[in-house]
Amino acid sequence: MESYTHLARLYDGFMDNVDYMAWAEYVSRLIRRALGFDELAPLPRPVRLLECGCGTGNMTLPLARLGYEVTASDISDEMLAVASEKARRAGLRVPFVRMDMRELSLHRPPDAVIACCDCVNYLLSEEEAGRFFRSAHSLLKPGGVLAFDISSSYKLEALLGNNAFTDSNEGGAYFWQNCFDEKSRLIEMKLEFFIKTAAASGGEALYKREAETHIQRAHSEKELKRLLEGAGFSRTEAFDCFTLEPPHEKSERIQFIAVR
Repeated sequence: MESYTHLARLYDGFMDNVDYMAWAEYVSRLIRRALGFDELAPLPRPVRLLECGCGTGNMTLPLARLGYEVTASDISDEMLAVASEKARRAGLRVPFVRMDMRELSLHRPPDAVIACCDCVNYLLSEEEAGRFFRSAHSLLKPGGVLAFDISSSYKLEALLGNNAFTDSNEGGAYFWQNCFDEKSRLIEMKLEFFIKTAAASGGEALYKREAETHIQRAHSEKELKRLLEGAGFSRTEAFDCFTLEPPHEKSERIQFIAVR
C-alpha cells in the first residue's frame, strides 16, 4: 500500500470536480438500508463509523455533517495532517488515527466500516483483501455494515492502463503514466509533480519536482464477493456506483455492501 506523501498537498486541487457531498449521501443511503433505517430520515440513534483510507477528509467531513460519529483513519501521515486541519477549520470534532486497513482496531465496535475511492484497489492480492475483510468483520458490531468501492477492472485495464495523463492548476502540475500487467492484474502508476513554491526574487514562481509510484490491483466482483463470504459476511451486494443497479461490463466504479 502506498503513502500519498507529495500528492497530499495537491490532491484537493485536482479533485475539486468531485461532488463529495453527493457521494457521502449515496454511501449513507446504502448504510441506512443495510442497518434497517429509513434512507432519508434523520438517524434514529448515534451511528459509529470507521472510515479507512480517509485521505484529505473529503468524505469524512460530509459524513460527519450527516450525523455520523466518524473515526477517520489512513496510513499516510501527510494525508491525515491535511484532513485534520480541514476538520478543525470546519469546526468538526473528528478523531484521526494512523491505521493500516488490514489491521483495524478501535476501543468500541462501530456500526459501519467504509473504504471509499479505490482503497481496496491498493490491496494488491486476494490475501491482502481477505485480511481487510476479516479485520472489518471482527471489528464490526453484529449486524454491522462494510461499505467500499473499487475502480473496476474495465477502468484500470481499458481506460487507465498503458495511458498517460496530465493536469495543472495554480498550485502545480502532474504527469501521470500507467502500465497495466494482464498477468498480475496490477497497474503501476508513475506520477511526477511540479509543486509551486515561493516566488523567486524576480517575481516568477518556482516549482519543486517530486515523484511517487502507486500500484493498484484490478479485483473482480466475483473474487471480492467470494472473499467477503469467506470472511463471514452475509447479504453481500454490488452496485454500479452511485446507483442501485447491478454492475455492468463497462461500470467504471463498483460499490459493495456486506453485512456482518
